[in-house]
Amino acid sequence: MRKSITLFFLLSIVGFASSQSTIADKIKVSLSKTAVQKDTVKKNKSLIVQQQIVKDTLAEEKEILKLKFYKKNAHASYYADKFHGRNTTSGIKYNKEKYTAAHKKFPFGTKLKVTNQINGKSVIVEVNDRGPFVKAREIDLSRKAFMEIANNKGSGAMTVTIEEIVK
Repeated sequence: MRKSITLFFLLSIVGFASSQSTIADKIKVSLSKTAVQKDTVKKNKSLIVQQQIVKDTLAEEKEILKLKFYKKNAHASYYADKFHGRNTTSGIKYNKEKYTAAHKKFPFGTKLKVTNQINGKSVIVEVNDRGPFVKAREIDLSRKAFMEIANNKGSGAMTVTIEEIVK
């Protein structure tokens, strides 16, 4: 009888201890989920604030930009990937991930707004090279700039409107 009471007592202590650890584990998991959720909420709020700042900045820039019309129905193409890392005429290395362009006449450093006439998307680029050296083309855009406004990502040319940004 005494052995059975001791055995029962030991089993109940083990059961109680294991249920306590399970409860403690559940509390820890719950607290960590809550911390992650709070952290996610903070990040989301921060992201929303950053997006609003970007929107406000872009709205201000649109109001401030003074554009001087240059050419409509101009043919634009983009640099081939093989030019990535090579020096441009201005001495700056071509980077296909930057917003740059090659033009025959505009001085280096000139900022241009290039708008795809089919879809109305536009991008602002900086002239840092001479070209294009194909008679029918007016401007060569970096790959990133071209793809941002392209209607068909597989095409190599498009018709654009070019405007100079004046200070």
